[in-house]
Formats: sequence, C-alpha cells, structure tokens
Amino acid sequence: MARKSARKSARKSARKSAASPAARAGKSERERIIDAFMALLAEKPIERIGFAEIAKAAGVSLADLRGAFASTLAILAAHMKETDRAVLAGGDADMAEEPPRERLFDVLMRRLEVLAPHKDAVRSLMRSAARNPGLAFALNGLAVRSQQWMLTAADIGASGPRGMLRAQGLALQFASVLRTWINDEDEGLARTMAALDRALARGQRWSGFLDDLFRIPASACRLRPRRRRREDDEDTVAA
Repeated sequence: MARKSARKSARKSARKSAASPAARAGKSERERIIDAFMALLAEKPIERIGFAEIAKAAGVSLADLRGAFASTLAILAAHMKETDRAVLAGGDADMAEEPPRERLFDVLMRRLEVLAPHKDAVRSLMRSAARNPGLAFALNGLAVRSQQWMLTAADIGASGPRGMLRAQGLALQFASVLRTWINDEDEGLARTMAALDRALARGQRWSGFLDDLFRIPASACRLRPRRRRREDDEDTVAA
C-alpha cells in the first residue's frame, strides 16, 4: 500500500510540475525545445511536426534549433535520455534486497511515472510507429539503449551479447505494457501493473532460455579437446 500511495503522489506532482509556468521558467534552450516538441507530439503525428513550429513553440530561432538538434528523432532521443536520467536518479535503496524481478518492476513503474505527463505524446508516437516500419525500427534502437540502463538500475546484467538480447526482449515487453498504459485511466494503474507483471514473467522465462543458450557454446568447447585427444590416440595406434 505504501508503494502504491507513493506512486500516486509522484504522478500527481509530476503532472503539476510539468504544467506549471514555474517549471518552464529558467529552462535551458535544449529543454525548451524538447518540451515544445513533446507538446506538439501530443497534438499531432511526428511526421507532421515541422522544424519551424518547434522553433516557434520553443521560442528559439531556426539557427539555434539546428545547432541543438539535427532532426525530430534526435529531439526524441534527447527526451528518452532525460527520462532515463530521471528514473536512474529516483532509485529506492530499500529494493536492493528484493528479487531481480521485483527490482525491475519497481524501476519500470518509476519510468511510467516519469512518462505520465507525456502520455498523449507516447500514444501519438505509438500510432505513428504502427504505420511506419522505419520509424518503428529507429524507436526500437532507442528503446533497447534505454532498457539497458533500466536493467542496470535493477542490478541485472546488461552488457555483452547476452545483455543486449536481454535489453531487446525487455524493450519489446515494455512496448506491450505501454499499449495497456496509454489507455489506463485508473490512478492506481491496476491494469498497467498487471500487464507489467505478466510481461516480466514472460521475460524471466526468456532470460532463462538465454542462459541455457549461452551455456551451449561453452559445453561444445569442452568437448572439442576430448575429440582431438581421441584422434591423436588413433593416429598413435595406426603408427
């Protein structure tokens, strides 16, 4: 109950801080551009957002916008990076003794809390990705990078080939959770938490399969010297 109450208050404060003029005041040029882009994305598809309207909404010149970002996808990547940082900064030391699945559940719920003010933008982006395979592919790359950080925050290995595959699997599972989250109007996010729990259960089975898969090459390598010794023995007998 305590964790659920904390999540409710975090979501409310995130919405208030994002909407208040005080939150917008004193922001850097890059932050204003990201905020303007996300506000536009909540209103229209990403493919219909032009540089001129981003610059106007952010109160910057086109030259300054070009100096800060090369494309709308670069602005989105910067937003995802800031989301990662916010999640990583909000770690809960009390979760350190929990099982890996519980730690990851907590990390991903924190991510949804950070994303709460941008739910309409996320919904718009997911609709565009469903129509545009190229955009979906680019978004997947960004998502995998973010999920490597989420795994690391949960103290789960995310490096090397195994970690990359684990992050890819988590990116796909989290995308399925987002499809529930964007339509979950309950403050307690009961449907979303149930979807996340199911997704992590699937991911746990996938991770176990990966562990078994990566043990196979090691076993094969251990068998090779025995074959060589057997061949050497046969050559000796033949001689």
